[in-house]
Amino acid sequence: MATPALITLTTDFGTQDGYVAAMKGVMLSATPTLRFVDLTHDVAPQDVMEAAFLLKTAAWEFPPGTVHLVVVDPGVGTDRRPVAIRAGGHYFVGPDNGLFSLLLDGDPIDAGVTLDPAQVSPDERLSTTFHGRDLFAPAAARIAAGAALRDLGPALDELKALHWALPIPDAEGIRGWVVHIDHFGNCITNIPQSLLEEHREGRRVACYVGTGVVRGLQHTYGNVEKGEPLLVVGSSDVLEIAVNSGNAATMLNIRKGAPVNLVFKEE
Repeated sequence: MATPALITLTTDFGTQDGYVAAMKGVMLSATPTLRFVDLTHDVAPQDVMEAAFLLKTAAWEFPPGTVHLVVVDPGVGTDRRPVAIRAGGHYFVGPDNGLFSLLLDGDPIDAGVTLDPAQVSPDERLSTTFHGRDLFAPAAARIAAGAALRDLGPALDELKALHWALPIPDAEGIRGWVVHIDHFGNCITNIPQSLLEEHREGRRVACYVGTGVVRGLQHTYGNVEKGEPLLVVGSSDVLEIAVNSGNAATMLNIRKGAPVNLVFKEE
């Protein structure tokens, strides 16, 4: 495999401060030929689950060998482990706070290490509040330049485990939750299309969420009039509550974590 030279970045830093630029500066100082793709810097502060969800929607679209640098790190400076792992032909660098176990969702890692600052960048500083700059960025740059994981620290036995909340089906419907609200106000649930179709069995759907009831499952946004709410299976193959040319979260007063109750009814 050719030496990977592509690094994606996912953080909760926003863009008004210099934190992301500082990490890129460190990496470019080590390897000037690196290429960067910013997946997102708008993860809600310290929201590990949102970071995992957003990473999951995009990371696997990149070519094998890509290094994914993820810094959503509410435990920075504590005894939480800094890690680098290889899984599915990709590399991931960041804190071991459950984010990577959510991303992999039960799939095993191919290899992993606990990052040792003395091996990653022995002559550099290590701030207690900015491991993104002082540990994770140098590690990501070294991996992208061809370093073996074993050169960055001792072998990792297992990742800290976190698990997604699962939807609950029964004969009459499915109870789920809103796991993400995107830029357009589409409310993305944890109800996969496969589960929906398995239990719906051709019946009509009514969705009770926020302050409203949305009826019927559509193929795309334009199947309803502008300003009308709808249910649709989105590009991540899960159920979404949307509004054609509008904002479902605002219209229906839906927040992340809101319960979603689907009720199936005969024609």
